[in-house]
Amino acid sequence: MKLKHLFLIPLAGITITLSAQTHKKKAATAPATAATTLPRPKLVVGIMVDQMRWDYLYRYYDRYQSNGFKRLLGEGFSCENTLIDYIPTVTAAGHTCVYTGSVPALHGIAGNDFVIQATGQSVYCTRDTTVKAVGCPPAVEGQNSPRNLLTTTVTDELRLATNFRSKVIGIALKDRGGILPGGHTANAAYWFEDKSGNWITSTYYMNVLPQWLKDFNDQKLPETYLKQDWIPAYALDSYVQSTADINRYEGKFKGTDTPSLPVKTSALYKNNLGLIRSTPYGNTLTLDMAIAAINGEKLGQGDVTDFLAVSFSSTDYVGHQFGPNSIEIEDTYLKLDRDFASLFTFLDAKLGKGNYTVFLTADHGAAHNPNFLNDHNIPAGMWSSNTVRAELNKYLLDKYKVENLAISFGNYQVSLNNASIKYARLDEDAIKKDCIDFLSKQEGVAYAIDMAKAQTANIPDELRTRIINGYNVEHSGVIQIILKPGWYDAYSKTGTTHGTWNPYDAHIPLVFMGWGIPHGRLNRETHMTDIAATVAALLHIQAPNGCIGKPIVEALK
Repeated sequence: MKLKHLFLIPLAGITITLSAQTHKKKAATAPATAATTLPRPKLVVGIMVDQMRWDYLYRYYDRYQSNGFKRLLGEGFSCENTLIDYIPTVTAAGHTCVYTGSVPALHGIAGNDFVIQATGQSVYCTRDTTVKAVGCPPAVEGQNSPRNLLTTTVTDELRLATNFRSKVIGIALKDRGGILPGGHTANAAYWFEDKSGNWITSTYYMNVLPQWLKDFNDQKLPETYLKQDWIPAYALDSYVQSTADINRYEGKFKGTDTPSLPVKTSALYKNNLGLIRSTPYGNTLTLDMAIAAINGEKLGQGDVTDFLAVSFSSTDYVGHQFGPNSIEIEDTYLKLDRDFASLFTFLDAKLGKGNYTVFLTADHGAAHNPNFLNDHNIPAGMWSSNTVRAELNKYLLDKYKVENLAISFGNYQVSLNNASIKYARLDEDAIKKDCIDFLSKQEGVAYAIDMAKAQTANIPDELRTRIINGYNVEHSGVIQIILKPGWYDAYSKTGTTHGTWNPYDAHIPLVFMGWGIPHGRLNRETHMTDIAATVAALLHIQAPNGCIGKPIVEALK
């Protein structure tokens, strides 16, 4: 029997035909088939700037050129109040959250390093001893993969949605910055190996580097850049957004007398090509690598959307050494701005303006150096987890006659020696209570919270939510330490670090630009977990399987 009607259902830019048979009166005007091409960009470029505070978008705005950060803000859509949903705010967790839309409680990447609670073993986030290095002599730096990640990423979902026809490449100086965004199904993830100066990967992805990457490594660009020395882009007295170049807040390079510019990297690197990480050249090298990957893999030039996840890591190394008020960090961002302008110009020429989508965000921010704050009459302080843990263990030893009951304070969490507790038949709840009582009396500590009881703890709701989201039962400690604002666990009196809930660590930039993105600005609160959900909505694909975020609908046309 003939159907009398043709049912055409428009769905997100695609028209699905339910029947090719039509009523005779409609035959002259209705098509027998409907369009089946789903609109998507040719390429998505996810940019993460390691340790980029949100205010860096504007702190150096007047000195940015028109085609870098200013182009992102001028053409794109900026979410001005994007917050990290969990603690600790560290690199591995941040890269993972952006691409999974999930939190450590679910995706399992509870820190750069975390303690397996069942065994007490400390594990690096991407360490995988079943794989080997590819692209350099055998080295532990090559034994990495995404196997510790428990959920999918938006890049995985793109591969699944296109029956693995989309290409996904992850790139970063840091292995975790390239591996975790690429997910489980990436065609490749590449990272920098200090000794050889090569970009490498592991046998998780391939057994031999592609020829384009061999050719790229053969250029010996790290040496070329380091031989040029780190010369500031402008006269030093023009860096008015930064403190004087020589001060007590900044850490100097080994082999130098003062923490100041210029830096004679040509005389410092010798056999240490890893020095490039702590200079603006590390970002430029990453840009070179990203462009080489686009050309070598023909990203954005096929029939389906490809995805390049690239993290610029040198901002983190420079930030840790010099801090957020240094000329060195200002110079690094001004040069990164130039690198972004070069990238966008390249993408315009390669793929056509409007044919690709870019988003820029960060894995975390950074605190001001406490000495700098104190000198300006702002309360702050440096906390020593090693000292406090030693004192806590002495206290516990006197009471329980068992050594080293607190085996780690990593990620501002207390991990207990569960094997010793079990062997000595001790009461874990009593030990936790003693730890909390002890820690609560320490200078700089605002709260010490039993993770299992965080839901009922007498603390602000915002802290409660972030503790719960960051607590992975298998990979997190049992007590969360919350320091007072302005305080952090300091491994050095100079530079800075991150890892806390405070806005300086948890307020990150988020800007979308390109295909499918309107121009605009949003000041309502959004979250790091919303990024993957928004990209998935843009591409009309399923959100990652652990995603708890929501699409930022204002950022989509």
